[in-house]
Amino acid sequence: MTRGRTVLNRLTLGATGLVLLTAGGWLALARTTWVPGLPGARTPGGEYGTFVDPAQLAAVRDRTWWTPVVVTVSVLATVLLAVWCARQLGSGFRRRIELAAPGADLRTRALESAMTEHAEDLDGVSHCRARVRVRRARLDVILRVRLRPDTGPATVLPGLTALASTTEASLAPHRVRTRVRFATRSHRRPHVR
Repeated sequence: MTRGRTVLNRLTLGATGLVLLTAGGWLALARTTWVPGLPGARTPGGEYGTFVDPAQLAAVRDRTWWTPVVVTVSVLATVLLAVWCARQLGSGFRRRIELAAPGADLRTRALESAMTEHAEDLDGVSHCRARVRVRRARLDVILRVRLRPDTGPATVLPGLTALASTTEASLAPHRVRTRVRFATRSHRRPHVR
C-alpha cells in the first residue's frame, strides 16, 4: 500500500472516530430539550406508536429545505464512499515511460521483466523481483534480490550496479533511482526430534 493511501486511510479513520466521539459525548453530556423526550420502555402512542411524534414529523416535512438536503447529503456521502472504495481496490493501470525517441514509450511491466531476467542471470542470485514506479520527476526501481545460501552481497553487487547503470542510460531523459534489497536463505539444519 502506498504511503499516500496509508495516510489517507488513517486520516479518514481518525476523523470518523473524532466525529463519533464528539457526537457520543455531546449526546451523553448535553442538557438539551429533546434528551428527556427520548422514549423509554414504552413508546408514545402505545405499542404500535412511532419513534417520532406525528406532529413533529409533520412539522419537519412541511419545511421545504429538509428533503432536498437529506437527499443531497445522502447521495454525496454514497458517491464519496463508493469512489473511496474503488480507489482502494486499484485499477491495475500502470503508466508508460516515454523514451527519448519521438513516439516511443515503454511499459513498466516490460522493464520490470527485463530487469528481473538480467538480475536472475547473475551468478549467486536465486530469485529477483523488480518493481518500477513512475514518479513526477523520476523513476524508482526497487530490486528485491534473493541470494543463494553461499553467496554474499559483495559478489552480486557489481553485476547489479552494471544493470542499474545500463537501465539509467537507456532511460536517458528520466532520472532513475535504483534501490536493491537483499535477502538470503540460511542453511537448513536438520531438526532433531
